[in-house]
Amino acid sequence: MAAAPGPETAEQQVPRGIGASVEATDARAKTEGTFPYAADLWAEGLLWAAVLRSPHAHARILSIDTTAAAEMPGVRAVVTHADVPGATTHGRRIADRPVFAHDVVRHHGEPIAAVAADHPDTARLAAAAIAVEYELLDPVTDPEQAFGAPALHPDGNLIRHIPLRYGDPEATGEVVVEGLYRIGRQDPAPIGAEAGLAVPRPDGGVELYTASTDPHTDRDLAAACFGLEPDRVRVVVTGVPGATADREDAAFQLPLGLLALRTGCPVKLAATREESFLGHTHRHPTLLRYRHHADAEGRLVKVEAQILMDAGAYADASAESLAAAVAFACGPYVVPHAFVEGWVVRTNNPPSGHVRGEGAMQVCAAYEGQMDKLAAALGIDGAELRMRNVLATGDLLPTGQTVTCPAPVAELLRSVRDYELPALPKDAPEDEWLLPGGPEGAGEPGAVRRGVGYGVGMVHMLGAEGTDEVSTATVKVVGGVATVICAAVDTGQGFGTLARQIVQEVLGVDEVAVAPVDTDQPPAGPAAHGRHTWVSGGAVERAAKMVRTQLLQPMAHKLGMSTELLQIQDGRITSYDGAFSMSVAEAMAGKELWATAQCRPHPTEPLDADGQGDAFVGLAFCAIRAVVDVDIELGSVRVVELAVAQDVGRILNPRRLEARIEAGVTQGVGAALTENLRTVAGLVRHPDLTGYALPTALDAPTVRIVKLVEERDVVAPFGAKAASAVPVVTTPAAIASAVRAATGRPVNRLPIRPSAAVASPNS
Repeated sequence: MAAAPGPETAEQQVPRGIGASVEATDARAKTEGTFPYAADLWAEGLLWAAVLRSPHAHARILSIDTTAAAEMPGVRAVVTHADVPGATTHGRRIADRPVFAHDVVRHHGEPIAAVAADHPDTARLAAAAIAVEYELLDPVTDPEQAFGAPALHPDGNLIRHIPLRYGDPEATGEVVVEGLYRIGRQDPAPIGAEAGLAVPRPDGGVELYTASTDPHTDRDLAAACFGLEPDRVRVVVTGVPGATADREDAAFQLPLGLLALRTGCPVKLAATREESFLGHTHRHPTLLRYRHHADAEGRLVKVEAQILMDAGAYADASAESLAAAVAFACGPYVVPHAFVEGWVVRTNNPPSGHVRGEGAMQVCAAYEGQMDKLAAALGIDGAELRMRNVLATGDLLPTGQTVTCPAPVAELLRSVRDYELPALPKDAPEDEWLLPGGPEGAGEPGAVRRGVGYGVGMVHMLGAEGTDEVSTATVKVVGGVATVICAAVDTGQGFGTLARQIVQEVLGVDEVAVAPVDTDQPPAGPAAHGRHTWVSGGAVERAAKMVRTQLLQPMAHKLGMSTELLQIQDGRITSYDGAFSMSVAEAMAGKELWATAQCRPHPTEPLDADGQGDAFVGLAFCAIRAVVDVDIELGSVRVVELAVAQDVGRILNPRRLEARIEAGVTQGVGAALTENLRTVAGLVRHPDLTGYALPTALDAPTVRIVKLVEERDVVAPFGAKAASAVPVVTTPAAIASAVRAATGRPVNRLPIRPSAAVASPNS
């Protein structure tokens, strides 16, 4: 009988290092409800803030009277545009958004004034007491009309135009299909609405405690608006209750800081769900016109497209979103000739900005719809048509950039195509919960049709078009305990866990802490496009390796060998010949080691006047096969199964990777079937979680991760790729494809309306 494992063996069984399913340090606190989020913050002498928002989508402000609000008992301050001491506009890329509207209101919910009071109810009542006189203006809500409409902004209505020209404009194919597609306005819908605390400093500065995803950019924007030097504004990142875009709205933090500076007291603001819907940015609604040319064998000859994106009232990340949409307009397919026109315009609709897979998701739904049309016109199976055209390493994108990273698109598509299909449901009363519409659905089994469809998607990693991606990290080891200091925000993607794994792997220590994030640390950039896995993780790895060298050099010198001949594994330092062995804990006893390092990927370049250029650092790919059941009489859709194959580069944490993919797929299901922030004349209808239909646990389909391709990207630290955005991009296209197969309908709008899922007479 084998002996029971001793203490050392038991310790080795604890997952640690790269490739292990290391549990997040905050997992238990979050599941038990004890994790401190921004809404839980408190300070002595706390005041409460409320923001007055516009009830109109477009209006001229004739007057703002704050007298009644300022005279209410308990009110400590009221601020408007006249009280902004510095820059009156802000924006992460283009500073076109007012801190407070003062002459014109450009979207429903735009901030006009803010109040600080002793009690939250007093603050809300005072905000409601501010008298604003408006002259209503006709809103521009159709992006197509924005070209000829009067300018909504001093910068005009057109934010960016990208013409992409690649190949021969006269080229034609034997088969031509056309399509018009519309993508709705998806909201990030965070689990917790925005909240924050501002605390004035003795030096006249202010500290902002918020769920920021890019604290240094937020600090610089706030300092400019407050009329302060950046070093007098400190942003401290509190617990982030998930972020897929919504945490990037600096407009939420600015009234907080202004009120704290005005009153000299800490001020807290906790948004209602309605304010959250009205305030933060959403996915760009998009109109797409496509014409695909193919030869008789189904090989693509030319793609022509027009892409029109609705930015809402302000620019935000719209220029970057359009670049992604235009660059990926043909999808992960080889296209010899491509001509794409892309525009993004201002309207009086709610503001659009960064949401997972921005730009790429919208075009994926359209080009995959075109691939289904081509397959039908040619009488070829949809998966086979895609296989004949897939992109591979060494091919060119329509932007002229060579795909140098691993691009196993054919392998991904083949994996989901060949995966076993789920069993058909039984037409028995006890199995009625399987019907589209849920347990109480009114459908009949005889009206249900099953469809199988495919989606193949791609996203870019890190920033694009010349963005300087850089991150700095410090690793300290004192008494055998390591600490990572890096301003990379863990928004739920697991950077804190990854940092621990990296240090455990490189240094062989078990105890690794990740310091809280604030702007006293060097910048690490925004938490988007998988950049913290790549750039911040790379910085942590380099710093840890520098500490490793500091630790091993004295030993190597004594032994008369180079540090490369010593290795750290399983908590021990051993020489190449086995003659020397020492525990890491013993080697680090009494030592204090530290190092700081940076990681900066290779540079990119902006797209030129013809949409050409090496604009992206890296790419990630995904293939999904969707199986759906559709009630062809009611138009209700049930997603039975989604089979996913994804290009991940390298698996760093298997359990977390699977969770990220499943979460991305579920967000994609929402975009495909239910999520659309509806507006009428620019006014948001039902800005709450009753009117905005998020998918629930009952809506989440079975997700089969059938293949994870580990082909390492040699230019990326660890070789890993971004994981969560590409399934969001691909899922809606796959579901729409499956609904087409079930109903014979074109399905050219997301989310899919019931009328679009009712079978055509000839199906």
